[in-house]
Order: sequence, then structure tokens, then C-alpha cells
Amino acid sequence: MTCLEAVATYLPPRSIPIDEALAGLDVSDTQIRLFRRFYGFSHIRRDGQARLADQMLSTAAGLEEQLRGREKQVRYIVQALTLPVAAPYPTNPVHEVRRALGLDHAATFCLTQHACATGLLALDVCGRLLAADSDPEALALVFTGEKAYNAYSQQFIVDTAVMGEGMAAILVRRNGDHDRILSYATRTHGQFNQAPWLSYELAREFDRLYPEALAEVLRAAVDDAGLTLDDIALILPHHVNQNSWKRLSKQIGFPIGRIFLENLPVTGHCFCADPFLNYRTACETGRLRPGDHYMMASVGLGATFSAMVFRH
Repeated sequence: MTCLEAVATYLPPRSIPIDEALAGLDVSDTQIRLFRRFYGFSHIRRDGQARLADQMLSTAAGLEEQLRGREKQVRYIVQALTLPVAAPYPTNPVHEVRRALGLDHAATFCLTQHACATGLLALDVCGRLLAADSDPEALALVFTGEKAYNAYSQQFIVDTAVMGEGMAAILVRRNGDHDRILSYATRTHGQFNQAPWLSYELAREFDRLYPEALAEVLRAAVDDAGLTLDDIALILPHHVNQNSWKRLSKQIGFPIGRIFLENLPVTGHCFCADPFLNYRTACETGRLRPGDHYMMASVGLGATFSAMVFRH
């Protein structure tokens, strides 16, 4: 059974009001007020000086104790990406990080097919790879989170989210005593593959489908785990916006207080990293206790809906 051996996170030190972050990006004052009052965004974290590889290494530093002396056990390094291109050509951040960590023996690759849900896909892929490894102590290292470069689609998503640069590094193993993955459900609705550049009609259809499709994968994940939604202590969501989660809460009758939204106003939507940022904060604040069942949930533009159930 696949487990999370450890999760480390990193937030750039500078907190930026979204008014400042969106300045010069053809976003009206009315849209900024919508992001603040309706969608719940206040500040984001960004570092204009640090490269993606720098921020990945800062995140990996949080796993130093867990990795020390076990470097040879790391079989795979996976960068889970929202966007197909993580850095300007010809740089390759994940390979730079592999060398810096002394893990040149590890097979290293990127995944990006599920957009912001690719972090959960990476956990599933690593679990399958480790299950086939002859060494029961083999490990995989997954990185999530990206730079919000000056391109339009990397700064914000229209009427949806403001992008931040929080990152996570996840050490994955085949067996363990905590944070076991009990199930994974994912569905792709390919008619929306051109998002965020949908026609007016398709955009309306996606907005209508969204809570229904997300509810379907949440229920599928808890069913596959042999549980019900009542058994889930906490949902650790992606940070598209708080309004979408309020709609989902009503759709499935799940208390909004058990959907962890505390980080959304202060970190923004950090690509694939949101559920893992929320995991660390939930652990540090006592919101997750040993034995609790919890769920990570993400939706990627395209449109992929994913949910994964764990036992803490």
C-alpha cells in the first residue's frame, strides 16, 4: 500500500497583496474586488529572484532528515506540473535538482497530463512503480509547485484564481505506518480540453458541470476506500476559489468547516501544490490526528477531476 513517508513545503518569504500582483495584467478593479470578496484571495507568495530549481531545493531541504543515508533508495524523482513547460528552454529544473541532491542514479521525469490535478496522478504513478520494485524500501520523490512567470495564464485564471508559488516535496514509499493511500479516483471530461479558452457556451456548461463532476469523484474515492463522506475528517482542497468549495459543500452535504480553506487567502492557487500545503498546515495545527481519514481533491483545466483518500 502506497504511503507518504514525509511531506515538506516551502513558501517564498514575500507576501504580496493581490492588487499588487495583478497590477498591469489587464485586470479591472471590479475583477480584483471579485477575487477578494467572492473568491477569497487576499495575498500570494512569490519570489521574483529565485529560479524554479532554487525553490525546489529549498523545499527539498525540509526532507533532509528523512533522506539522510537513504539516498540510494530513491528510485524515482517526479516533477508534477500543471503546465507543459516549467522553465525557459533549455533549462531543466528537475534534472538540476537531481544532481544537486546527489540522486543521479534515480530515474527522473515530469508528468503534466492532469494540469493542477497532476500531483495526485504523480502519487498514483509512483505507487505503481514502487510496487514493482524488488526493494521494499525503495522511495520516490515528488515535487509540486511552479513559478508564476509573466505569462498571462501563469499569473491568474480569469474569474477563477490568482496564482502563487508555494511548493511541496513528497517522499513516497510502498509500505508504512501512516498516511496510507486507500483509493484514487479521477475523471477527465475532454470536451473542455481547450480551457481556459472555452467558448461562451462551453464555459457555461463547465460551470454547470463543475460541482456535479467533483462530487462524483469524491464519492467514487470514498466508495473505493470502503468509507462514506461522513468518515472523512478533512478535505484538503486545491485553491481554485472558496466559492467553488462552498458550492461543493452544499452539493454533497459536507460541512464547509471540514474543507481546509485556511491557506487559500494567504497563498493563492499554487498549481499542483495546494493539497500538500494544506496537509502540512493541518498537521501542524492539529487538524489531522492519527487514524483520521482525509481526502485530497484537485481539478485540472482540461478538465480532470481527481480525489485521493488517505488514513493518517
